[in-house]
Amino acid sequence: MDHFAGLDLSVKETSLCIVDDTGRIVREVKVASEPEALLQVLMNPSYQFKRIGLEAGPLSQWLFGALAEAGLPVICVETRHMRAVLKAQINKTDRNDARGMAQMMRVGLYRPVHVKTLRSQKLRMLLTHRKLLQSKAIAIDNDLRATLRNFGLKVGMVGTAKFEARIKELVEDLPDLVILVEPLLIVRRVLREQVGILHSRLLAVVRDDDVCRRLMTVPGVGPVVALTYRATVDVPARFRHSKAVGAVFGLTPAKHQSGEVDRTGAISRCGDEMMRMMLYEAAQIVPVAQAAVDGMRASPTISKGGKFEGSPSARAPVFSVTRSPDA
Repeated sequence: MDHFAGLDLSVKETSLCIVDDTGRIVREVKVASEPEALLQVLMNPSYQFKRIGLEAGPLSQWLFGALAEAGLPVICVETRHMRAVLKAQINKTDRNDARGMAQMMRVGLYRPVHVKTLRSQKLRMLLTHRKLLQSKAIAIDNDLRATLRNFGLKVGMVGTAKFEARIKELVEDLPDLVILVEPLLIVRRVLREQVGILHSRLLAVVRDDDVCRRLMTVPGVGPVVALTYRATVDVPARFRHSKAVGAVFGLTPAKHQSGEVDRTGAISRCGDEMMRMMLYEAAQIVPVAQAAVDGMRASPTISKGGKFEGSPSARAPVFSVTRSPDA
């Protein structure tokens, strides 16, 4: 007899429910959210598991790897799809969720998601940590600009390297402000140094990765975009065709059709937010990069009348960003 299991994960404990192929509950138990505790229950020789489902979450990658390594048929289920199915329950408890997951595994009512490889998880961690430190450093810059403006001190247009010197120049005659500004400048300096360390590590990874180097031949794609794409796609063989990649990234239009209503909306935004942001930034750079290439091909000359001469591509470009219906 085949058996099916559902695991409702939490940080400390996991509710586990096992049912047979008729839907009858065989066992319900709550164990610690550790691979050893789960395997002690699931490796019982009296159970012949066909599918074991767990919801995608912070611990799912770690526990999925441990259960799969033990030879169990574990499946990671898409969160929103599972939430929609379990929403039909009147009482929301961990025990009921585990029951619902087990029944979903039994009838095949689930949508599996890809669990990233260990290397992609580490690359993703590098990208998110770099982005976090960068955002905090930018937040400090913006806060200093805003708070000093209350005293009539305008930072103005200044680059990252000269920002600290400009702040000290503005407050050098105001000792009470120096005391308040100095801690933020120290934190900003440390953040910038650590961002540089992580960025150097990122560049080293990209330099040794043939796929990233190939992606960087595309106009507008730099090391950060290439590595983000590499870590997000992870295993290209999991896509049946290239069009499926856009849907996974949430870049395809959402559709609502019911009766006589047939409406195509904006992009679904159901995929990786960081990947969408990186692709958008790369798309914004493409016109500028192309204009630079065209400018090198045909450099403009100025006639006696002060007008540009040469090909139209050599002149100052004007761009219009539009969204196609199929985007």
